[in-house]
Amino acid sequence: MTLYPSSTQEIPLVGPVPRHIAIIMDGNGRWAKKRFLPRVAGHKRGVETVREIIKACVERGVSYLTLFAFSSENWRRPQEEVSFLMQLFLRALEEEVAKLHEKGIRFRVIGDLSRFDPQIVSLIRRGEELTTGNASLTLTVAANYGGRWDILQAMEKLLAARPEKRSGFTEADLAGHLALNYGPEPDLFIRTGGEQRISNFLLWQLAYSEFYFTETLWPEFDTAALDQAIASYQQRERRFGRTSEQIHSDITSPNPEASVSSSTAKANA
Repeated sequence: MTLYPSSTQEIPLVGPVPRHIAIIMDGNGRWAKKRFLPRVAGHKRGVETVREIIKACVERGVSYLTLFAFSSENWRRPQEEVSFLMQLFLRALEEEVAKLHEKGIRFRVIGDLSRFDPQIVSLIRRGEELTTGNASLTLTVAANYGGRWDILQAMEKLLAARPEKRSGFTEADLAGHLALNYGPEPDLFIRTGGEQRISNFLLWQLAYSEFYFTETLWPEFDTAALDQAIASYQQRERRFGRTSEQIHSDITSPNPEASVSSSTAKANA
């Protein structure tokens, strides 16, 4: 059972600040190349950006931040780069999780962990357990994650849980087994680095998210760049299948339940 409704089944509560931001952190290698540095230097600088964006999200009242750190397709990269990314991930787990806990941030990892070194998996589980009671922000790192994998593994879990049933499943039945079932669907999806695709990221969950693409490379994506993305989001009219006339009618409606989902539009009216 999911904690939050599906945007295709119900009109979710929205506001001027995205409750959930999901980011593809693209451009580390190109940032390094522009400076005649090895690609790994870009990944190191990217970790510093992660720290800055986490802090900014907490300060702005964002409740969930999901970062695409390593896709299921990234294993195709040069072996030396993959090895460095694994070492960087290991170091970050060793050094950063305790700091997240001190700041009241909950840490989660989604993805197929079976290909990771047991030491990495152990640190992930310890970090998740340590921070399980924190509530200032839920930081999710997608590692060896793919949207298609997510849907397939959810279907397998659903069939295992309901072996007697062969048809008639609902969205809620499947969504309860998705890797990100503990949070709402992303309000705002950001991709840095100039590419305009979602690259197998959160295929189910991004159904009604607002998309923001920027040429800014991830190591250069600072607090000001995040504010620009949020400002763009605030100009969107989130209709969820309705017409503009229906939304503006809800804004002026005396019924609070009718107007609650139009808070973004109200903030910009």
